[in-house]
Amino acid sequence: MTEVSLQKITKNYGQLEVVHGIDLEISHSEFVVLVGPSGCGKSTTLRMIAGLEEISGGTIKIGDKVVNNLPPRDRNISMVFQNYALYPHMSVRDNLGFGLKIAKHPEAEIVKRVENAAEILGLGMLMDRLPAALSGGQRQRVAMGRAIVRNPDVFLFDEPLSNLDAKLRVQMRTEIKKLHKRVNNTIVYVTHDQVEAMTLADRIVIMRDGHIEQVGTPLHVFENPVNTFVGSFIGSPPMNQLDGKVLSDGKSGLQIALADNIVIPVPTRARNHVSEGQDIIVGIRPDDMTPIGHGMRDDGETVSFDLMVSISEPLGTETILFSTIGAKDVQGKMLNPRPIVGDERLTFNLSLDRIHLFDAGTGNNVLGGLDD
Repeated sequence: MTEVSLQKITKNYGQLEVVHGIDLEISHSEFVVLVGPSGCGKSTTLRMIAGLEEISGGTIKIGDKVVNNLPPRDRNISMVFQNYALYPHMSVRDNLGFGLKIAKHPEAEIVKRVENAAEILGLGMLMDRLPAALSGGQRQRVAMGRAIVRNPDVFLFDEPLSNLDAKLRVQMRTEIKKLHKRVNNTIVYVTHDQVEAMTLADRIVIMRDGHIEQVGTPLHVFENPVNTFVGSFIGSPPMNQLDGKVLSDGKSGLQIALADNIVIPVPTRARNHVSEGQDIIVGIRPDDMTPIGHGMRDDGETVSFDLMVSISEPLGTETILFSTIGAKDVQGKMLNPRPIVGDERLTFNLSLDRIHLFDAGTGNNVLGGLDD
């Protein structure tokens, strides 16, 4: 059983602290993705787990062993980089087995491990080719195979798909998920792409400025963002975030006034968590703001309002609709779409059961958005 434990991990470069005392527990065979914008500390954290960066404080454990002072070769990890790092003069077969030869493993064992990795990743027809004769996706599979042959306790992936085109990234996501099912080892994966994080992870770790903002399953984080940063970072298209103020009309209870004279009721679940006069940020997923007759969530607690659609982006089974509320650009989604002609005014249904409310002062979800 190989767990990875980070306890109060910090990283300083001189006087600059870039990772600020993070705590994270990763279970055996779990697929955990560290995600966040550039400079958030995710790759630095991965490199500290690998031993490629010294930690400035805290404790890293792999299994039951503290590895703070162990060199990378003694941590029983394998790392896959974004630039493949293949030897250009060696065949696929030799690239796969080179690390084992350096470690002086018996030849029969090397052959067995290389053939096993080739079978898992479908490299059998490519074994005698040089890297220059491979596509980007094939090279990445070879880099993954080189990690597999070591039989590591933990796989570390550092933005492995960032050099691939969009179609190959989708294919390689599938390959990586298949790999995890086959080998069932612990995987720690770094990416800036939230779609990769959502599709691959058992749990997502969202980072910002060297801190962990939220940890949870992809669905939990999507549906319960702890603050405006997580709400806007996770989800594609991104969450609309509108300024509002909580008011009371003395009759129907608390309402939220938005720009352009749009007023919506405070959702039932949030009525005990906001107060009259409070400044609120209303988070609306494009999926939950749909033209009447073109949505999936017209039941439940809803409110309707008219918006002028200025731009539409047809995507086949759905169309993204661009409009404004006050000075804020907003996006909605039309399912089972029809053509949009010029600037067209549409009536949108907003699912109140699905909106998110954040305190304008702190940016925190008024319902907590607790980790699961």
